[in-house]
Amino acid sequence: MPPPKPGVIPLVPLRLGDILGGAFSTIGRYWKQLLGVGVTVYGVALVVVGAAAAIAYSATHDHLRRIIALSADQDPSSDDLAPVLIAFGAIWLVAMVALMLCTAVMYAAVPTILQEAVLGRPTTFSVIWRRAWARVPAVIGTVILSSLIAMIPMVLMMVGFCALMIGAITLAHGSGAALWAALGLLGALATAPLAAWLWVKFSLAAPAAVFERQSPVAALRRSSQLVRGDWWRVFGISLLAFVMAAVANYVIQIPFSFLGMFSGAVGGSTLDEDPNPASIVLAMSGYLVIVLLGQLIGQLLSATFPQLVTGLLYVDRRMRTENLGPVLAEAAAVPPSPYGT
Repeated sequence: MPPPKPGVIPLVPLRLGDILGGAFSTIGRYWKQLLGVGVTVYGVALVVVGAAAAIAYSATHDHLRRIIALSADQDPSSDDLAPVLIAFGAIWLVAMVALMLCTAVMYAAVPTILQEAVLGRPTTFSVIWRRAWARVPAVIGTVILSSLIAMIPMVLMMVGFCALMIGAITLAHGSGAALWAALGLLGALATAPLAAWLWVKFSLAAPAAVFERQSPVAALRRSSQLVRGDWWRVFGISLLAFVMAAVANYVIQIPFSFLGMFSGAVGGSTLDEDPNPASIVLAMSGYLVIVLLGQLIGQLLSATFPQLVTGLLYVDRRMRTENLGPVLAEAAAVPPSPYGT
């Protein structure tokens, strides 16, 4: 007797093919909901960042114009440079906050859709949005706490890289830059394995925060409990999902890059010999729109597929350790399978 399969996966411990197939099936069956949430959050984020950039440009237009007008042997004054740097810093901060919110919403929406996909139940964008938005604060907490795990080796790597670049640019042959570069790079190499281990250990926290409505700390604890004893399998499947999404993202970018270059060449041919910044932006607007569209599609895939795989790993671990299959079968009104878990 085959195992019950009311939705995208059989309700028994999952093989690799079941997990990948379930992720693809969820995208195929619920693409409208996934696309709706993704376009909404990334579209709003793009508008917010664009508005911040427009405000920053209007506030620093005169400073930018004077900096651009400088010749190669002239240095910008601090009165012009400081406002521009502050404006760029503000845009970067707005972009980071918007990206974190987008990530949290997607991390909450994907498991919410997966809940219905596993049980084979239809759903709508409005239902998904309300349920996902209610879990966004908890997911933001898990995202922040999980991100802190990888911060130490990244900071050490940046310290080493910056010290190396400063030493190369200033042609410094003293031991200071070399010492900082060596300490940063060695520290990153030493802490990277621990960061990777902790990242996998807590990788199921976002699904736990959504499926079980856990708080951030409780979700991290729950993820650690579920991953225990199966770390290498969770690591391998998660890494495979990220690689597959990255390759697909790269393939998607290729046609958009070619179209963008063609549009940029056409727009560039209309420029005068000495164009001003506004005319350059206008001429390159087609290129920017096409490239941003490709980036949006690729980002949707990168934010969706790995999270679907992670959510299915969460379901798989609970079916293996907690006999979740019969509970899901009952919830889906399907007779439980005689298969063991």
